[in-house]
Amino acid sequence: MFTGIIGALGKVVSVKEKGGDVRLEVAAQKLELNDVKLGNSIAVNGVCLTVVFMQSDCICFDVSKETLERSSIGTAKAGSEINLEKALSVSDRLGGHFVSGHVDGMGECVKRETSARSIIFQFRVPSNLERYIAEKGSICIDGVSLTVNSVSEDIFEVNIIPHTLQETIIKDYRVGTRVNLEVDLIARYLERLIPGEKSNITHSKLLKNGFLK
Repeated sequence: MFTGIIGALGKVVSVKEKGGDVRLEVAAQKLELNDVKLGNSIAVNGVCLTVVFMQSDCICFDVSKETLERSSIGTAKAGSEINLEKALSVSDRLGGHFVSGHVDGMGECVKRETSARSIIFQFRVPSNLERYIAEKGSICIDGVSLTVNSVSEDIFEVNIIPHTLQETIIKDYRVGTRVNLEVDLIARYLERLIPGEKSNITHSKLLKNGFLK
């Protein structure tokens, strides 16, 4: 489990094919590794990966074919910057929102514009994810916990402040950039808990099914 608060930017050292999968080697750079052990989980651009080898400040992960097909990890190249976050500790503060590290799909940046000191981004999402994204709800983009400004059909908008731009790979996003998306866990499970409802969750439906009083 993660929070969507990036711990540090890492850099891809190598991407090597291995038996149909990929061995990803990452320089952790400013990420503190003293409490990281083999078998621990680290979110890499929002994808929960298991540490399989460590040496100095470098950590290695085996990335399955499934993960390569469902996320942007398959496009990683030596020299690429990536977002890193260590797994949540019970004593940690929850600064973002609960993030599982299981990517639901990939979105595409369709707009980038300056707004005062911030940058406004718009992303197009796959049709099967539209119903999970709500105005002022949470969304995880490449491992970063963000608040949704607005939603219009398959497009949603977020506002990125200078600090987030500086500390994450979002600063490099351009129109056409593909990103990993993880929708809010609550939205996903809420749909399953309401019998027969696959979309259009309303106040009356929540009230009827006991989620509101």
